[in-house]
Amino acid sequence: MKQRSIIEPFRIKSVEPIRMTTREERECFLVEAGYNPFLLRAEDVLIDLLTDSGTGAMSADQWSGVMRGDESYAGGRSYYRLLDTVRDIFGFRYMLPTHQGRAAERILFSTTCKSGDVIPNNTHFDTTRANIEYVGAKAVDLPAPEGLRPSEVHPFKGNMDVAALEALIHDAGADRVPLVMLTITNNSGGGQPVSMANVKAVRGVCSRYGIPLYIDACRFAENCWFIREREEGYAGKAPRDIARELFSYADGCTMSAKKDGLVNIGGFLAGNDEKLATQESRLLILTEGFTTYGGLAGRDLEAMAAGLEEVLHEDYLQYRIASTGYLGRHLTEAGVPIVQPPGGHAIYIDAAAMLPHIPPRQFPGQALVAQLYLEGGIRTVEIGSVMFGTTDAQTGEATTAAMELVRLAIPRRVYTQSHIDYVHEVVGDVYARRDEIFGMRMVWQQPPLRHFTARFEPLKERARA
Repeated sequence: MKQRSIIEPFRIKSVEPIRMTTREERECFLVEAGYNPFLLRAEDVLIDLLTDSGTGAMSADQWSGVMRGDESYAGGRSYYRLLDTVRDIFGFRYMLPTHQGRAAERILFSTTCKSGDVIPNNTHFDTTRANIEYVGAKAVDLPAPEGLRPSEVHPFKGNMDVAALEALIHDAGADRVPLVMLTITNNSGGGQPVSMANVKAVRGVCSRYGIPLYIDACRFAENCWFIREREEGYAGKAPRDIARELFSYADGCTMSAKKDGLVNIGGFLAGNDEKLATQESRLLILTEGFTTYGGLAGRDLEAMAAGLEEVLHEDYLQYRIASTGYLGRHLTEAGVPIVQPPGGHAIYIDAAAMLPHIPPRQFPGQALVAQLYLEGGIRTVEIGSVMFGTTDAQTGEATTAAMELVRLAIPRRVYTQSHIDYVHEVVGDVYARRDEIFGMRMVWQQPPLRHFTARFEPLKERARA
């Protein structure tokens, strides 16, 4: 029987108009924004693929939860609904709500880390790294070797290099490693999943050294779907059951519910250590709010609880992964180099391979980001030497990233197939004239997280050989 198209498992009840712009208008907007997509006005963007964080559409049940939200300052029923949901899916005893994932990261690292500590991860994302470095600790990326080869096809390129983890702990000393973290899916590594076998192996190393394992869980459901589809022994298993097993190997997690919680704001920090949870709750009360609301309204807690349930629905996950893969296939057919295979939440263009004439210090990813907006009003984000490179304040010496990527992050339940068709048409047009694209010069930056506010100027000529 012929495979039918996988359709959106929802109907649309409300729409938001998109304001069409001309190329001439976009050129002015780009100059005003210093060629940084973060500084563009959202109303001047046609298709917004800057991030999938908090940009999705909520369901009818979630909006109903907004009306049911208990706005009591302490002990509201919306908190207990979220607590029960987190315990059921993730299995952790203690849960502190936060306004988003980076707040959970700040509380975790502020209570567990000190100057001189080392935090391994398969690959830290930007706010994770920044919160670690803020307390004086060192964030170390330990991606599997295949994860650094964009064109190589491997089912679990998001894995951690377990041998490298063992070596790091041995060299640094277990007392300097307060926790190990796994990011699922591996966002900086192309949205690639982590296998259950890798989670178990990392758990084994942590257990031998008495080190807690934490999971950055913001895209946990997408990772569980990839395990179901690609890993032996998990075919046909319910995503909820896969999630329960995955988190059973961890001591805690941070969660930005703005991703796989399907909400516009919210997150949490969870774990099993009562003493640590008490310390974390003190900092939560000081900076976020009381322990049963954590800087959120009761309506946000209700929407989060509903979203964590909905994200594990099989029809939703099948549609989500298939729609991202649809864009990836079309770009590959057009010859555009992307991280293979396509991830769950985004397609990552390999800007270094697409623009080999632009060296890393001239930011090929940022140059491509600017061209995609100029050509078609598509807002994307560089994940390369702008985001993860540094410039020494004294010497001016620049470091570059391991890969030069441009992420096309697809918001959940927002765009239709025709929107995605438009995206691959625009990318294809830019790819066809890629030799005409020049690099960028960073004219202003403010660390940490310089990519949010940095400003650029386009260079007028190609780099000299």
